[in-house]
Amino acid sequence: MKVSYDPRTDVLRIVLRDDHAITESDEDKPGVILDYDDKGNLVSLEVLDASERVSDARRIEYQMAG
Repeated sequence: MKVSYDPRTDVLRIVLRDDHAITESDEDKPGVILDYDDKGNLVSLEVLDASERVSDARRIEYQMAG
């Protein structure tokens, strides 16, 4: 899994499966783009205007349940 933020474009991108090609994209809600593979599995998502939608787009916390 990869998480990246581009301050120039203000886009937060979360890639769940980088070994699968994106074959379909859907803007489920305004500013949130979901990318799917050819089997309909979620591959990645993008948050447009991220600085307005998340607490701090430059800071990432990662947690794993016990």
